[in-house]
Amino acid sequence: MHKAVAGAMGLALLASPEALAQAGEPAEIIQESLGLTPSPPWAEGDEVGMANTQGAGTWLRCASHLTAPGARVYEISYERSNTMPLSPFGVPLEYEYRPTVGIPGTLHAFNGEQVVSGEPGAQGTQMDALGHFGVLSEPWGGEGDFPADGVTYYGGFTQDEVKPSPDSPLEKLGIEKAPPIVTTAVLLDAQAHNGGEPLGPGDLVTAADIEAMLDAQGLAERGILPGDVVYIHTGWGANWQDPVDESPYYTMGPGISYDGTQYLADKRIVLLALDNPFTDPVNEGALVGEAGPPEGTPEGLPFAIHHYNLVEAGIHQIQNAKLDELAADQVWTSCTIILPLRSRGGAGSPVRPVAIGASHR
Repeated sequence: MHKAVAGAMGLALLASPEALAQAGEPAEIIQESLGLTPSPPWAEGDEVGMANTQGAGTWLRCASHLTAPGARVYEISYERSNTMPLSPFGVPLEYEYRPTVGIPGTLHAFNGEQVVSGEPGAQGTQMDALGHFGVLSEPWGGEGDFPADGVTYYGGFTQDEVKPSPDSPLEKLGIEKAPPIVTTAVLLDAQAHNGGEPLGPGDLVTAADIEAMLDAQGLAERGILPGDVVYIHTGWGANWQDPVDESPYYTMGPGISYDGTQYLADKRIVLLALDNPFTDPVNEGALVGEAGPPEGTPEGLPFAIHHYNLVEAGIHQIQNAKLDELAADQVWTSCTIILPLRSRGGAGSPVRPVAIGASHR
């Protein structure tokens, strides 16, 4: 089996006929929601991208999941701690826990903690702002100062508009611009699609895989709707260990292919999240210069998925999504609620997404 195109027999073998029945909202709800969901082009100067889709249409689809018999809340984030896996692209995160203290003359006692190192918005389960990534007109050779003045961002914003000085926050496209995301989520189980085996480093979830998973999971008729969140379970999340020990989690991983992310952008999704560290696929050794990006990656864009989603399509991303329980219960569709912190000028945010839905096992 080619690593980029896994077989669909995994779901067919693992799921009952009932579980493979279409697991969506009533057809009339879907139809009504589409008429209430805005479509691009967006207004000039737009800073939220596909989050413009959020509103009455996505809330309407959510409602049927919130009241479905057997619905429960699934946590899509990992607990944050000083011993969790840490991204090599962010300053290591460290919390300091303060001793219990009191107020003289009162009965009060209270506790607290503080961040003494690191980037909270770049570690753990976190959401990218659209201003997290920009692009140059030609590759930087690595010599001299980085030519930041030549960077452009989503919507054509320039470096001077987004980050006018090295120590400034993002003046445009910061995480505080992202609205609350309250919409339906589609879970695609790539591990089951791969015969039950977790995807490995550099393995790709392609557009063809997405269509095969929709079909195998009984979602072909519903499809992926404008404003949906898409969660992709690859099985790589099993490598998330706390304490981290010798886990390979942040050194490599599977991801979505370039044509896969273009396919989802054409569907006008609002956010993409995988149970992997980078959203992008990363071959073993790539982070230390011992391997290149997977086949099909555009030249000069080793993190092409970050580039395409954030710079071109205006699609938000969550890294390090916890999707094992959602996949185990075959909750193919759900209502998901995602609320990033409103950190002014931040390039990302810690986030606690939840999915509310019923099992289709």
